[in-house]
Amino acid sequence: MHARERAVKGSDREEVTVKYAGANLGRALVIRLEDGDVVHESIEAAARAEGISRAAVLLLGGADDGSRVVVGPEQSRAEPIVPMERVLHGAHEVAGVGTIFPDEAGQPVLHLHAAFGRDDQVVAGCIRKGVLTWVVGEAIVIELLGSAAARRLDPGTGFGLLDPGGSR
Repeated sequence: MHARERAVKGSDREEVTVKYAGANLGRALVIRLEDGDVVHESIEAAARAEGISRAAVLLLGGADDGSRVVVGPEQSRAEPIVPMERVLHGAHEVAGVGTIFPDEAGQPVLHLHAAFGRDDQVVAGCIRKGVLTWVVGEAIVIELLGSAAARRLDPGTGFGLLDPGGSR
């Protein structure tokens, strides 16, 4: 499917420019994460083993004590971007959603944000720094077919940003 960039009507009736491309649904993986598994490493390993390079991902289960979460930049528009991290203390409930797209080397890379709750405290952020499974985690990986979307390194931010068309 071809990537598009076009002006479309936004919710406030103003035109906005949106970059997007279509995809079709393929296989679904059902993954059980075991106690102590590093979430992003395990999901990426399963995707590689099954030849899945593009997917939508759902996650739920437990996050263990010592898990590290990126919770935002220190300053919203500062350069360079300096990420903030939080370490979880004690086991937390976790629910998250993400995507898998290949990086410039063709390797599937998971980008997943989750909410972590314990008692009446909630932390939300990116799992990339190392979230450990507490007892059990469950992930559903839904393959996206017919897409050339990929992550491209953005020199301005240093992030691997999604390019829906996979072009350079």
